[in-house]
Amino acid sequence: MNANLILLLILLYFAVLLIIAKVTGKNDSNETFFTGNRNSPWYVVAFGMIGASLSGVTFISVPGWVAGSQFSYMQMVLGYFAGYMVIAHVLLPLYYRLNLTSIYSYLEERFGRSTYKTGASFFLLSRIVGASFRLFLVANILQFTVFEAMGVPFWVTVSGTISLIWIYTFRGGIKTIVYTDTLQTLFMLGAVGLTVYYLSDAIVPEGVSLTQYISESSMSRVFFLGQESGEGGFWGSFFGDDSKRHFLKQFLGGMFITICMTGLDQDMMQKNLTCRSLKDAQKNMYGLSTSLIFVNLLFLALGVLLYDYGSAMGLPAADDNLFPTIALGGHLPVIVGVMFIIGLIAAAYSSADSALAALTTSFCVDILEIDRRKEVTTPIDSDLLKNDERSLVRKRRLVHIGMSITILIVIILFKYTAPQNVISRIFEAAGYTYGPLLGLYSFGLFTSLKVRDKWVPLAAIASPILTFLFNMYSEQLIGYTAGFELLLINGAIMFMLLLALHRR
Repeated sequence: MNANLILLLILLYFAVLLIIAKVTGKNDSNETFFTGNRNSPWYVVAFGMIGASLSGVTFISVPGWVAGSQFSYMQMVLGYFAGYMVIAHVLLPLYYRLNLTSIYSYLEERFGRSTYKTGASFFLLSRIVGASFRLFLVANILQFTVFEAMGVPFWVTVSGTISLIWIYTFRGGIKTIVYTDTLQTLFMLGAVGLTVYYLSDAIVPEGVSLTQYISESSMSRVFFLGQESGEGGFWGSFFGDDSKRHFLKQFLGGMFITICMTGLDQDMMQKNLTCRSLKDAQKNMYGLSTSLIFVNLLFLALGVLLYDYGSAMGLPAADDNLFPTIALGGHLPVIVGVMFIIGLIAAAYSSADSALAALTTSFCVDILEIDRRKEVTTPIDSDLLKNDERSLVRKRRLVHIGMSITILIVIILFKYTAPQNVISRIFEAAGYTYGPLLGLYSFGLFTSLKVRDKWVPLAAIASPILTFLFNMYSEQLIGYTAGFELLLINGAIMFMLLLALHRR
């Protein structure tokens, strides 16, 4: 596909985002940036969150994952649904009752200041790593398909991508993102649907429906319950080489990944908290969780079609390079390549823009505490407050720039580690970084115990280390291979450490 055409598409797409940003970002206040003035329609938030939940990782990596893991990913998706129900009925009522801007403010009220700072710091670490992974994947493909032939260095590609995101989010923040994510979700799903249409037209035999073709594929197996091993049945298959795909491991892993990476994540919850009421936010969760089941099935079906088409054409591409190779390699109509680029850009921006806004919000509110202002009692106080507000807006803008530079540096570091399948790396990283948050919130919600607040940071550092050691030696010591449920193990370790630190 012509590189100039791709550049034109990027510029046109960016122009549309700028128009949305201009309309939604007229009020350049911290309240608008952080909370969207709490008046977003729930259905707009729900549709936009589909794109933010999927991101470029699902767009590229899930189809490329099919050959090695079949449809076992759907076991995690079912776990996602259960996790969203926990968020809707346990976490959202808490956040709305406390009227939070940053969800980590709860930790200060429940445990103390050190715990609050610890929770916010682990979110910042987790989201920087996760957002950088996602943006790295998309920037790498843009580099591979467009900019490398032009002699543009990778760091310039990444800098340009992050700069564009900063430009359309620096005023409206989360208020702008609620609406840009809606547009980006539409483009992403449109690209996948169009590709499925043309691939099925090319390889599905006449008289055979797409559903029948996918269901008869050797790659479409969903459930791995252990009986296939013939040794130990359902529970016995927890141990062994293929145990990472066991249903219960993936279901629980998906459930707790959702609770942590959505319910305990400022990025995702910040969108929910822009809804007008708790009831609207819960409707958002119901709509999002149901939609993701069908959307992920579509991505997995795309993976089957891509592998079958690639095999028929003698293409060697696999994993994360499969989709771009076929979409941009001249094998399908040009419109598929055009929609792929638009969908790829949409996937990149839909996750990166909200991550950048959430990182800025958390650092400003949780670390710098810029929302803690004194009560206005006199006209003089009012004048001082207006000056202070302008100063705080400038401070927020500087933090926004700083977070952009941080993500840039981390992505360039990822370039030299070159992970083969980014989605598995993201879940692995989440298992270590979100585990302490899971332990903290579980302990706070399900016990009434107090803890020695000043020791919590050490416990939060010790928990991932102990989890890493367990993951490293569990197979040789007890024959247990950990999968995505590593997050649950990490959270349980953190819970026990907090139990050891409790005080009367």
